[in-house]
Amino acid sequence: MDLFTALAQKITGKHQTIVFPEGTEPRIVGAAARLATDGLVTPIVLGNTAQVQAVATDLKVDLTGVQVLDPATYPAADKKAMLDALVARRKGKNTPEQAAEMLKDENYFGTMLVYLGQADGMVSGAVHPTGDTVRPALQIIKTKPGSHRISGAFIMQKGDERYVFADCAINIDPDADTLAEIALQSAHTAKVFDIDPKVAMLSFSTKGSAKGDAVTKVQAATAKVQAAAPDLAVDGELQFDAALVEKVGLQKAPDSKVAGHANVFVFPELQAGNIGYKIAQRLGGFEAVGPILQGLNKPVSDLSRGASEEDVYKVAIITAAQGLEA
Repeated sequence: MDLFTALAQKITGKHQTIVFPEGTEPRIVGAAARLATDGLVTPIVLGNTAQVQAVATDLKVDLTGVQVLDPATYPAADKKAMLDALVARRKGKNTPEQAAEMLKDENYFGTMLVYLGQADGMVSGAVHPTGDTVRPALQIIKTKPGSHRISGAFIMQKGDERYVFADCAINIDPDADTLAEIALQSAHTAKVFDIDPKVAMLSFSTKGSAKGDAVTKVQAATAKVQAAAPDLAVDGELQFDAALVEKVGLQKAPDSKVAGHANVFVFPELQAGNIGYKIAQRLGGFEAVGPILQGLNKPVSDLSRGASEEDVYKVAIITAAQGLEA
């Protein structure tokens, strides 16, 4: 079954509410209208009501089932409660005056809706850079207990093939501890999307075929994952072909239970992950959905600014599915 067909079945009837801070962006409005029409989530789009409706009129879409919320006209009592909650959450790092300025930013406003339980997740980034989406999430929603950082994964899909690639978005040069956490987060993401995780810790070396600090880092990260999750199928260091292709895996790592069968690929640093998923997308014909932010207490998804309406629609479905696991 196609990934999104399966996810749509999972979230239908669960009444997940997803907030879209960029509510006057046509791609957002179009996707929100589709999500509501299909009965998959209840979208909340932030923005001036007349402007949002004007966009919908231009697109010839129906906003029935879409909640349009204008932060500028948000009830004073509710805004005061939100302000007080933000000040308390920041624990003295921001004054009430500073917090009030923060809430004028639609990403902070949307993040607070998630934090306060008025939305189950947030999708942003069609207009804003990654930092504008991630910063409020880290400051307010924060990481899950036991997590120290977040990471970004892509679901790569073509036909019946489905993989998780990470980290492709957040951690530039992760150390062994960070790589281990990325691997554990990515295994959890795989399970959310009905992938039985077999995790490959990637390198330019397979089982000591090369030496160097970069190889040692991946070996150390692999050992940390194995110690933290002894029941998880994980191995490294593995070259990509050894991780993916059964014949090559048998040649290069004959004793590995992951080599040749991996479906979760943890790249040794951000450059490799970002380049790798784009090669698979552009040359390999894979659909790349994400980045999916991993490790947060509640789901927030960061769109690419080049995202299409279809991308927004699918990322919202993924975010809603993550919300069921939060």
